[in-house]
Amino acid sequence: MSENVTAAKGFDDLIEANRDYADRFDMAGFDGIAQAGVAIVTCMDSRIDPLGLVGLKPGDAKIFRNPGGRVGSDALEALVLATHLLNVDRILVVPHTRCAMASNSEAELRDRVGASAGKDASWMTFHAIADQERALREDLARVRTHPLIAEGVEVAGFVYDVDTGLLRRVD
Repeated sequence: MSENVTAAKGFDDLIEANRDYADRFDMAGFDGIAQAGVAIVTCMDSRIDPLGLVGLKPGDAKIFRNPGGRVGSDALEALVLATHLLNVDRILVVPHTRCAMASNSEAELRDRVGASAGKDASWMTFHAIADQERALREDLARVRTHPLIAEGVEVAGFVYDVDTGLLRRVD
């Protein structure tokens, strides 16, 4: 990280970077349709580049991110819209190795957040993942059996290895 970024206060570094981005911006007028017909559900982990890991670029796919890369009601809502209105005909569900959601229990997450916040976090649910592959298979079934996911959409699950960059298919 450059000294400029680490020394920046507030959001100044990000606004400056946005100006540079806008100078190179070439997606004006883009319709928002997934040009490659792909939707990816993955974790919010910053080690994951959802487009890059499958060779796509901005505009090619719809991306939905959350802790653990789970397919909950919000992800299903996004996928239903994507398959009917945004050209999506392939869905990838991609959790990853060394995920905090799969390597901590619910109690551990509550304790860690509570300690960091200096407040009681025992009431918060974080949806820790006890068995990542089982959870992925459940999520795939949830997508495949949802009555409003467009017919003919292909659905596949992969675990992304944050140390090698490789995807491993899970059926």
